[in-house]
Amino acid sequence: MSRFENQVLRALHGRHPLLYVHTAEEDRVIDNLKPLLPRCFPNGTLTTWSCTHGFEPAVPGLDTRDPAVALQYMTEHPKRGFYVMKDIPDFMADPKVIRGFREAYSAFCKNYQSVIIITSPIEVLPESLEKELCHVEMELPTSDELMARVVAIEKQFPPDAALPAAIKPNVVLALRGLTLKEVDHVMYRTYSTGSSKGKPLDEIFAEKAALARKAGFLEFIPVKPEAASIGGAGNVKTWATKRKDLFNQDAIGKGLPTPKGILIMGVSGCGKSMLAKAIAGLWNVPLFRLDMSMVFSGLYGSPQTSFNRALKTIEAVAPAVLWIDEMESSLSGNKDAGNAQSMIFSAFLTWMQEKPPLVFVAATANRIEMLPAEIIRKGRFDQVFFCDLPDDEERAQIITIHLKAAGADLEKFNMKYLVHYTNAWSGAEIEQAIIAARIEARQANRVMNTEDVWQQTQIMVPLSKTMAEQVKVIRDWASKRATPAAIKALYGPGHSQVVS
Repeated sequence: MSRFENQVLRALHGRHPLLYVHTAEEDRVIDNLKPLLPRCFPNGTLTTWSCTHGFEPAVPGLDTRDPAVALQYMTEHPKRGFYVMKDIPDFMADPKVIRGFREAYSAFCKNYQSVIIITSPIEVLPESLEKELCHVEMELPTSDELMARVVAIEKQFPPDAALPAAIKPNVVLALRGLTLKEVDHVMYRTYSTGSSKGKPLDEIFAEKAALARKAGFLEFIPVKPEAASIGGAGNVKTWATKRKDLFNQDAIGKGLPTPKGILIMGVSGCGKSMLAKAIAGLWNVPLFRLDMSMVFSGLYGSPQTSFNRALKTIEAVAPAVLWIDEMESSLSGNKDAGNAQSMIFSAFLTWMQEKPPLVFVAATANRIEMLPAEIIRKGRFDQVFFCDLPDDEERAQIITIHLKAAGADLEKFNMKYLVHYTNAWSGAEIEQAIIAARIEARQANRVMNTEDVWQQTQIMVPLSKTMAEQVKVIRDWASKRATPAAIKALYGPGHSQVVS
């Protein structure tokens, strides 16, 4: 029995005559009520109402499309069973409708043979009915429901369009968070276009990206499926790899611990954002970046309302990785920053403690010392990692990655030479030096070589020199408070080596 059915039964045992279900899936509500009808109201009926059709089945000789008329008729001529009223909150401004519900509530409480169930995709209801309404939650489709729907749609297509059996569990996991109608749309498109034999997950992620765009402050970030595209950060990659098989519904069903999130801090340009992308790619789940500047802009209502909508949206598209960039700027909890930020900070702490298990938070920060202790304590984030400036081995990996991306012949580059001259450089600075070298070589109409990259290292001044004091403060703070992102990391003024 589903959670929805259990909630309805509890409400009926309490003799609640007015139930409210916040959902856009009217058909699922009705489908779930049908098996409950003979159990709760033997020989009863299930009647639906909408403003376009009135009662179905219709009442002979009476136009019941007016909700006030419909409520009056229900009160005076109650039928044993369920009444499902669709989108009724749109009519709640009419005092006759409010009065009709109150009278129906009073009448049905006395003779508990009928229950009115309101369904609506919006959650705005008048305070005058707050005491009468019993809220029931319609959860999103379960894995079993999703698998059944995928199989049912697949049967409508030729056998050669079928999904490979090995990837069906991954497809079902990716579909989590979508309504059954949304699943229909994406799976029909997947089978019709032949994506079922190619990249079905891309179609599903595109659907989730469209849902996120509707919110306005969530941005879908395309990710690569492998973490090897990042040089260094061995500790983070090992940590994420070990937890890959725990971020799914099967692990939840077995009671295994599900990863909640990580906080990645460190020197600017050392790959914090890339690590957030790498985790989503490694786990093969979509990545969404929360744009806090849009949340505070007021374009989508108050900051508190916008932030709550963002969290609800990311819950709806789970499983997913939520990326919050430069967390110290927007969620510091600094009372001087304004009441809105303080309230959002409190809401975020509560949400991190109670959020659904298949939402993973990847937060980054440049100045973690600005964050209060309550946000970085164990229980909210699984781990706090520090991204330091890359050592020799990591810089060699980073240089190799970017030279390959530029189409360069690695055999023609002196790697030891380049590693030496990029000492104390961040990964982002190395990338920009190679990009600039490639441009210079193209202008000279020749192939990029070691000399081109070396020339850029003589022109560019790394952050470790321009912001030496700030970098030292960050390193000193992290030396005893965070786990190194790299297997070998350099900390402190003396650059002493710490092996994790």
